Amino acid sequence: MKSAIFVAASLSTLMLLTACATAPEIVVDTIAVDPDFPPSLVELNFESHGDRLNGHAYLAEGEGPHPTVVLLHGFPGNERNLDLAQDLRSDGFNVLFFHYRGAWGSEGTYSFTHVIEDVASATDYLRANAETYRTDPDKLILIGHSMGGFAALEAAARDERVACVAGIAPADLGAIANAFDADPARAEGFSAYAGTMQMLSGLTGENAIAEILANREAFDTRLLASELVGKSVLVIGGDKDTSVPPDTIIAPLVAAYEAEPGIDLTADILSGDHSFSWSRQELIDAVLEWADGCR
Repeated sequence: MKSAIFVAASLSTLMLLTACATAPEIVVDTIAVDPDFPPSLVELNFESHGDRLNGHAYLAEGEGPHPTVVLLHGFPGNERNLDLAQDLRSDGFNVLFFHYRGAWGSEGTYSFTHVIEDVASATDYLRANAETYRTDPDKLILIGHSMGGFAALEAAARDERVACVAGIAPADLGAIANAFDADPARAEGFSAYAGTMQMLSGLTGENAIAEILANREAFDTRLLASELVGKSVLVIGGDKDTSVPPDTIIAPLVAAYEAEPGIDLTADILSGDHSFSWSRQELIDAVLEWADGCR
């Protein structure tokens, strides 16, 4: 009987020791955040020309109001630069990310003209809801990658209240239109590529080419220089970028803006491909340094 009691007690002790050995360590959160206005992620949608666009906002800590970045993705938008969004929020900026009409589940049909219009709808939405999102309506910053860089520059040229705009490997659809004229095979390749974009509703290779050719001057970001006077402009290229090559796209754009003395231009070429795959931190650091002057 004593032996049975001893065995039972030993088993109970062993089970207790095993439980203690495998129990997860209790970690106390030692990071202090504003209890009333902590950093957060808010899902949202807003209207652009009758269609609902899907998006979300990274809200910075503190009551604010905060300078707010509208972060614009490219074509079709596989690289979304959300690591940049997180670091911008940590640095005190709100960030709005959204999908254009007809892109990735947003309502409507996709076109390059719609993209530019949708950026204006996004800034209108932020200004109308500044209190809700603790946003400073007078400090909205446009930052776009690739086709989003094209859209950022086009939208900033149309909005006198936007004082800061950045193009990360920004596309120039005007230059692309000229390239199509010079090399029909390139136009055929782009048409075939655009035709595979099932995540872009209403887009075909044919209508994409037609829109670019019909708007070659309006879509030429080099010609926006006079409309960007008085603004802080950041242009970043990648030295190994074959989609937006530094010599044929970035250099002419920078030269056009340098020739306009009224633009506060910052330009740089970083080591990187089109998505800056091996230089993400260098890209983020460059954007944050520039954005600090836009507060």
